[in-house]
Amino acid sequence: MRYFFQSKVEKEDRGYMIHIPFNVWEVCKQRDIIKGDVVLDNRHIDCELLPKDKGNYEIHIKDEDGACVELGVPHMILLHITDTLIRMDQNSPYSFENPIRKIDGMKVIIQPEDGLCGQTCVAMLAGVTIAEVISVMDCREWQATMGRVISALNYYGIDHSDVINYTEGRDAVLPKCCVMMEKMGRFCHYLVHYDGKFYDSNLGVLEEYDMSKLLGYLEIKC
Repeated sequence: MRYFFQSKVEKEDRGYMIHIPFNVWEVCKQRDIIKGDVVLDNRHIDCELLPKDKGNYEIHIKDEDGACVELGVPHMILLHITDTLIRMDQNSPYSFENPIRKIDGMKVIIQPEDGLCGQTCVAMLAGVTIAEVISVMDCREWQATMGRVISALNYYGIDHSDVINYTEGRDAVLPKCCVMMEKMGRFCHYLVHYDGKFYDSNLGVLEEYDMSKLLGYLEIKC
């Protein structure tokens, strides 16, 4: 999976470091030191993700790569981490060529209790019940991460971009359909954007959305 965000390169005691604006445990199944690569200033660079605390990581790049980068100013970063998804699609009857449905409309589903917004987003996109999605994802309240959401989309054959765009409250033009993430305390709240409307499992269908709350989004292809 790839992650697109804006960040700065800083020289620290541990070397040249890049702050990651999301919790790595929230989207990846890996822990400890993680191997990856970044595209930075049109250069492809191998890197390591070094843990700080509780899922927060920094990207470490080699001194020879960091010395070529302007420090302390925003750069657009494309980070690639391999093998980050939980496999749910081994026995799936669906595929990107044969999805559970063609997304040509959206019906809002209200979650029955807090902590099921990720599962509810998948249910809205797939046109199934929350209970079925919980079974597929094998997770209960407050356990849905973006990684699990993506894995469930793969199970249902719902095609999507391979890049999560992190906007961190900056203005953004959303695609026709996407899963949106907003920061809510220790957790993320997920909702669906489709054709100019916002489908929130807490609030129903919204005509407007405060983009300053948006952490990022994953485009759904439809």
